[in-house]
Amino acid sequence: MNKKLPSSNDKKPMADSVDVHFLYEKSVQNVVHEIDFMRQIYLEKRGKNAKIYREDFCGTANSSCEWVKQGNDYFAIAVDNDKSVLEWALINRLNELSDHQKKRINLVEADVNNAKTEKSDILAAYNFSYFVFKERKELINYFEKSFHALKKDGIFFLDLFGGPEAHQELEEETEHDDFTYIWSQSSFHPLTNHINCHISFDFPDGSSRKNVFSYDWRLWTAPEIKEILLEIGFKQVTFYWEQEDDEGNGNGEFLPNEKGEADLAWLAYIVAEK
Repeated sequence: MNKKLPSSNDKKPMADSVDVHFLYEKSVQNVVHEIDFMRQIYLEKRGKNAKIYREDFCGTANSSCEWVKQGNDYFAIAVDNDKSVLEWALINRLNELSDHQKKRINLVEADVNNAKTEKSDILAAYNFSYFVFKERKELINYFEKSFHALKKDGIFFLDLFGGPEAHQELEEETEHDDFTYIWSQSSFHPLTNHINCHISFDFPDGSSRKNVFSYDWRLWTAPEIKEILLEIGFKQVTFYWEQEDDEGNGNGEFLPNEKGEADLAWLAYIVAEK
């Protein structure tokens, strides 16, 4: 069960009492949607259900925990090199599962390039985590390792953002019931596509947590990613573009798109079939 945020009536500032991993999950992730998307795509492409899921850069392993809830023959491998966040996952996420569900999750403390795991039906690297590879040879290496970590009919899932606003230094706020999520792009260099981003949180009592999570990335483009994936052996690469509601905002529905649209800010999934 998710923890509740401290009340603004507490004596301590809310910022001193919050669990930042919980806030990250609540504001950034939608693991139910992601798993539903991956399951449906795999079923459409392969005519069967995916059973083994590998979550790279897993963080709190929230997605892996949701995956094994599907049934007794669903298994998850959660890979991250941050020992502290894996310990958090063990205490706060795996302990919420039944004993049988916990046995079907393998938490792996390792660099994603060096992790030795069972081959999976699906491998996912979400929340733009692979942007940490800033050189082409580094991204090629990771994609090759991912290719070999998949079964012969496996599918690799990534997400991607872009648009003119992705090239700007900006700050965006999203209001939640009991906190404000703040995404900031503090620097962007157009000749390298290197970008520095931060996540902060503000609270109703006026307290805040600044730059709780920081990212030093390269903002890869869609053609670059597709070309590399095909070069290393993936047979088909499809972009799934987010659709819009009546007000022009993203509605969380993603459909195949070969060209994209000239939006100021856009989000897409990448589906690479082995």
